[in-house]
Amino acid sequence: MTSTRLEELGREEPPLLALAQRLLSVAESGLPSMLLPGGEAFVFTMAGHRSPDGSWALEQRGTSTRYAAITALGVRFLPEERQRAVLAGRTAQEFTGLLVESLPAVTNLGDAALIAWAAAETGHPKLSDAVERVEALDEDGRPQYTVEAAWVLSALAAARDTVDVERRFTVARDRLLRARIGDSPLFPHATGPGLLPWYRAHVSCFADQTYPLQALARAHASDDQGGDPEALAAAEACAARICELQGDGGQWWWHYDARTGGVVEGYPVYSVHQHGMAPTALFDLTDAGGSDFGAAIRKGLGWMTAVPELAADPEPLIQDDLGVTWRKVYRGDPKKAVRAVRGIGTRVSPGLRLKSLDRVYRPLAVDRECRPYEFGWMLHAWQGGAI
Repeated sequence: MTSTRLEELGREEPPLLALAQRLLSVAESGLPSMLLPGGEAFVFTMAGHRSPDGSWALEQRGTSTRYAAITALGVRFLPEERQRAVLAGRTAQEFTGLLVESLPAVTNLGDAALIAWAAAETGHPKLSDAVERVEALDEDGRPQYTVEAAWVLSALAAARDTVDVERRFTVARDRLLRARIGDSPLFPHATGPGLLPWYRAHVSCFADQTYPLQALARAHASDDQGGDPEALAAAEACAARICELQGDGGQWWWHYDARTGGVVEGYPVYSVHQHGMAPTALFDLTDAGGSDFGAAIRKGLGWMTAVPELAADPEPLIQDDLGVTWRKVYRGDPKKAVRAVRGIGTRVSPGLRLKSLDRVYRPLAVDRECRPYEFGWMLHAWQGGAI
């Protein structure tokens, strides 16, 4: 398994190259078990159950259209025979075709946008149908969740050379840029008011940062008339800020104050952020002409096997034999109490930390689940290349 990104990793920190190759092998071995019978859909999650003898078993739960589309976005970078091995005999384009055919029944904007993005990247002949479905679901002037708005822009940027999307592309690009609050470099959880209760409207998550910065970087790269400096600058500012806030152990923190650009609550720390989402977004930004964030990427990747939260009672997050990586390390607080208290507290007093909560609810719990999109972004990050 080699790529420009992997080769660079090997030059900078050889031990991390072995870790990345190990993770990619886990992804390819694990994804087939996440397909439902018939190979036409992916599960929502694989849940781990421990037997009295200490062994683990996995249970398929639910289905997810968006996870299937993200998986296709990553699997497309594999050689054809390995795509077929992962996707029950189909290529990424053929699997995307199944998703395109399902679009009339898709009512979620984010799901439709990811399918359109996958259709554009795999060169599917029905890309125009996928774009039309996105347009039908994306009502002009209506606020959207930031993650889904970012996926719309990424999809349209990918489709730009094939389908006439310029009006919608401009609307999607401007919507993301306008969503920011004041001069904060971070993005909120929604692009406008009305979707969130007042007491948590200022709280955004890690995904609210990586997907917009990735989308804006791709928007810049898709412009063959000299690029889009404003979009690139916004992506760069967001990336620089989350890297500045990165934990000493490489943690990508979970909740931010979109007004101030600070951290509201760090936990959970998600494996997919460490090995997949942060790398793929930051790599895409660098490929589009942004700064090199390789040091932060490598620091985050290293967390996967050097988890400071679990130092006293180590539990491997990478389960090679099962073909999974455990989903997250979290506090285990009842009803996510720390998140709620800090969210409300920072609404009233920005920057309020309530440090006593860290002593009462320490992040010592492991969520023993794994979802297919985690491996989709991992493959996208480390097997992908220049936009």
